Amino acid sequence: MPGEPSSVSVLQRVELCDTDVTGHYHHSTVIRWVESAEQTLLHRIGLDHLPVMPRVNYNASYRSRLWRHEVVETRLRVAKLGRTSLSYEFEVRSGAETPSVEGSLTVVKVAPLTGEPLVWESEERDLLLRSGSQEGDFLRPGRRPAPATKDPSTLPMARPVGDEWGIGYG
Repeated sequence: MPGEPSSVSVLQRVELCDTDVTGHYHHSTVIRWVESAEQTLLHRIGLDHLPVMPRVNYNASYRSRLWRHEVVETRLRVAKLGRTSLSYEFEVRSGAETPSVEGSLTVVKVAPLTGEPLVWESEERDLLLRSGSQEGDFLRPGRRPAPATKDPSTLPMARPVGDEWGIGYG
């Protein structure tokens, strides 16, 4: 619904590579699901042109296990928009009444070459804070996927010297 903070819900499957030796999902899988939902949301509201936004805070509470082959729903919504930061709240569910995982992620908008924080433009603020719920899945039965207008991974981006963004280069 317009006038509400932007949100999206994305479906994924727990794959073998997402699990540890006990057979349930590994904790690191959740950030990948959340970042996938984030990219879907930014694409849907027309902000997929934004530069890489370093993650400055990630918090997750793991409530229950998710097992290989389960289909999970990752719900992501804009929780707070600061001058240069953006905070999301998320939850991951698999058909249960309560989330299996819930948490938050905060990112900062930065200049690609210098890493300097950038202030959100008024149009960006409006899209993030008032676009409401967005369609989540790119692929639906009977619908052809739309090609991306541009691939952000092809844009040149110099790495800062050292670890100035506070995020490691692993």
